[in-house]
Amino acid sequence: MSGMASEKELIGTGLKKRTEEALANDFLRKAVALTTHKLKTAKLQVTDDFGHWEDWRERGRQIRKHVVEHLDYYLTQFTDNVSKAGGHVYFCQTGDEAVKTFMEIAEKRRAKLVAKGKSMVSEEIHLNRHLEERGIEAIETDLGEYILQLAKETPSHLIIPAIHKNKQQIADIFSEEAGETFAPETKVLAKYAKQRLRNYFLEADIGLTGCNFGVAESGAITLVSNEGNGRMVTTLPKCHVVVMGMERLVPTYDDLEVVLNLLARSATGQKLTTYTSMITGPRREGELDGPEELHLIVLDNGRSAQLGDPVFQEVLHCIRCAACLNVCPVYRHVGGHTYGGVYSGPIGAVLTPLLQKDMKEAGQLAYASSLCGACYEACPVKIPLHDMLVQLRARKVRLGLTPLAERAAFKTFRTTFGNVTLYKMATKSAYYMMKPFVSKGVIKKAPGPAAGWTQSRHFPMKPKLSFRDRWEALQQELKQRGGRSEAGAARGQDARGRDEADGSGKGGGRHE
Repeated sequence: MSGMASEKELIGTGLKKRTEEALANDFLRKAVALTTHKLKTAKLQVTDDFGHWEDWRERGRQIRKHVVEHLDYYLTQFTDNVSKAGGHVYFCQTGDEAVKTFMEIAEKRRAKLVAKGKSMVSEEIHLNRHLEERGIEAIETDLGEYILQLAKETPSHLIIPAIHKNKQQIADIFSEEAGETFAPETKVLAKYAKQRLRNYFLEADIGLTGCNFGVAESGAITLVSNEGNGRMVTTLPKCHVVVMGMERLVPTYDDLEVVLNLLARSATGQKLTTYTSMITGPRREGELDGPEELHLIVLDNGRSAQLGDPVFQEVLHCIRCAACLNVCPVYRHVGGHTYGGVYSGPIGAVLTPLLQKDMKEAGQLAYASSLCGACYEACPVKIPLHDMLVQLRARKVRLGLTPLAERAAFKTFRTTFGNVTLYKMATKSAYYMMKPFVSKGVIKKAPGPAAGWTQSRHFPMKPKLSFRDRWEALQQELKQRGGRSEAGAARGQDARGRDEADGSGKGGGRHE
């Protein structure tokens, strides 16, 4: 991609094509469905064992809500404490500003090699591409990210970037890189990656990471991972640069305990991630490890535009656990690349249009959802993503960005359903309009816009009589039956009266 315009085009215009390609890829669908099912199952088990999960969710929601509502205060407190600890802080309004800031740091260090820990924000600002253009080598040290870097692909999942790859595919990638053949075995592949990446840790001029949470009361930068690369990247290079979204804060260590419990269990079904690191400033005098310099780049890039928005402010509560991806029926069928941006799944479908301020192209992601609400049920901080997706669709309509044919169709729909006579005429005519396309009681290939429906299912034929017609006929039948019953009852009553009069009725006797 050469720029933001081409990226927007990729995200919106190419959505249908990418969806079709993903649905045709049986391996991808099986791999994504299998892994997300494992993650979802593990999460349900560990949260059930943990107990009082809904109470923890509510506490997490309150923490994130409080931080976002007082973001100016906590951001000031956090960055002041980072500075007091010896760190350098930079506020960047846009992705381009963040890239420029990083490049200035790299130039001062005369950096040629950057060892990267996992960072979604660096993906968001396309840092690797900019480094490559400047002749600076950037190496992803997270195993999944490293695999995708060699494959020249982008992450397909927020926490498991290579979710769509199997061991044979990874072995092929490593074999091509190394010039020797590797067996598709986990130990063999992990050993090669470990040996290969170790040199990068030692040789890197700069170590770059994201930030899971910044602790405002101390200025500590918290990183969680299941690989040791995070520790290596933040201790071996002489310069550590942190790139973080401006909202990734908690007030205190007590609050950090809550969100760490929520994050690990929601993301991978673990009680706690293997590595939890808290970094407060660069190496101090007398300490044996750590960088000589620590630089913190705080990125806005569209986040502050959501502050004060009664509908979308809660999207900033996200702790990037990817639980919504693991339960989403759309994501589980098509994977992350279908979404075309850095953030995929339900959170990506909401976040991408908002951050890019682009409803025309990126806004199309709001339609990549069944609106089932599973994302809300899975979210550890209760973000109502399904409601936000509806609101994004409404915003797109209000801006007049939906196709003319779609607007005309819904206008006709509104008019028809708002008039009883038109509604009855439409339901009766639908039967005759569908009849030419029916085969054995169903429509196997629908015409026009409805063709997409019948690509994977048959459309049932509308009955000749609608429910309203059947109900009206039933009422008439019941009325007629009731009339006959009343007439019969009257005749029976007359007969009993005559029997009683002449003494011949049942139970009747001779009068004394």
